[in-house]
Amino acid sequence: MKIKKYLPLLIGIAIGLTGGFFYWLKFGCIMGSCSITSNPINSTIYGGIMGGLLSNILIDKKKV
Repeated sequence: MKIKKYLPLLIGIAIGLTGGFFYWLKFGCIMGSCSITSNPINSTIYGGIMGGLLSNILIDKKKV
């Protein structure tokens, strides 16, 4: 199945999305001067991208 191949990436994105949202809840910029943390959607998407990139780096690539 193809889902098994992308499961670590999807888990990384999910963790990043959750982390981005909770970062906005705890440390979010109230005044709106911060472009990423002033909006929960921006912070959540940024967290998902970072989680996906980090999980992609950490996944052991098998040579075919």
